[in-house]
Amino acid sequence: MSKKNIQSLRGMNDILGKDSELFTYFIENASRIARNYGFSYLETPILEETALFKRSVGESSDIVNKEMYQFIDKGENDVCLRPEGTAGVVRSFIQNKFDRAGGTYRWYYYGPMFRYERPQKGRLRQFHQFGCEVFGVSSVYEDANIIMMIKNILDFFQIKFKLQLNSLGCPQCMPVYRDNLVKHLTDFKEELCEDCNRRIETNPIRVLDCKNENCQKLLYNAPKITNNLCAKCDIDFVKLKEILDYNNIEYEIDSNLVRGLDYYSQTAFEFTSSEIGAQSAIAGGGRYDRLVEFLGGRQTAGIGFAIGIERLLELVKINETKEDVIYLGALDENALNLLTKIAIEKRKNTKTIIEYSPRGFKKHFQIAEKSEATIVALIGENELNDGTIYTKNLVTQEEKTIKIEDF
Repeated sequence: MSKKNIQSLRGMNDILGKDSELFTYFIENASRIARNYGFSYLETPILEETALFKRSVGESSDIVNKEMYQFIDKGENDVCLRPEGTAGVVRSFIQNKFDRAGGTYRWYYYGPMFRYERPQKGRLRQFHQFGCEVFGVSSVYEDANIIMMIKNILDFFQIKFKLQLNSLGCPQCMPVYRDNLVKHLTDFKEELCEDCNRRIETNPIRVLDCKNENCQKLLYNAPKITNNLCAKCDIDFVKLKEILDYNNIEYEIDSNLVRGLDYYSQTAFEFTSSEIGAQSAIAGGGRYDRLVEFLGGRQTAGIGFAIGIERLLELVKINETKEDVIYLGALDENALNLLTKIAIEKRKNTKTIIEYSPRGFKKHFQIAEKSEATIVALIGENELNDGTIYTKNLVTQEEKTIKIEDF
């Protein structure tokens, strides 16, 4: 009786082949751009205490209510697979006492996140994010800097986008707006969906984020947060728009943009693409000046963003200027030791592949072409005796036999 093959879990995919090439290309270049902006790499655990996300993301959010992979481990700890990256970075910031040290900190990260959602195009249960977080800078210029950095990343990969912008106010102006919104929603509460009715009681601002078409129609005339900002928030929002205008960055004001997480305040933004269907958000973030304090640290300004990598892969265009790939092959078994020595030197600067089985001339070329090599280099008995190596450039078709030290 044959055993059933074990498959990957629904919504959790392997990354290989063309996707692997695009994935690593994205990570390498997004990381390079982040370093150019002064960010350094940070990695947090995939598994965290559930309380971290309940306190940061918010118990009223769909992530905490419906989507977390949560369980009790063997030590009776309530843990979950991280559904997003910011909370873990903030936890690390506080745990390592950076909030007490003061100063400015800029970190970038990437890795898998987990949400139990209905899998569909651009939305998986295990997905990957690239994100950046900044602590200790309250200037609206940093908000603009973050937005320009995302634009820089998307421009590099030749991804077209639209930028949507909003301000969510602060502890001074948000409560007044929240009360106005609740009064407005109460008039047609029974017509709203079940989730919206729950949100009115827990976090009414998130009603604006509802994707239900009927709810969106009912919300058309809802009060706008941008009309209810306090003097400071209004000045900051005007300044942010001024900076973006000065740098020729186009944007649209979306007064219903609240993002899906409870920790945002003031600046909120989202980058969307019309090239990937209904799941059009490809990057988003905002300011979270109260989050460090919410999680037990000293009050510290913060702002960050995350990019959904899987949603971008089909849009990423690889620069066609390809680097050389060297294929090393032995025509004689006695050449193998020498080839490994050559490979050590070549790999310092060039991708190099070795075929360990001695083969005929024609077979080596067949394997080299499948490996997408640009240069074939072979050593046989004659080359060993002469201290030479045969090479052929598969792009220019140039063939030559040269001294090994010259190669």
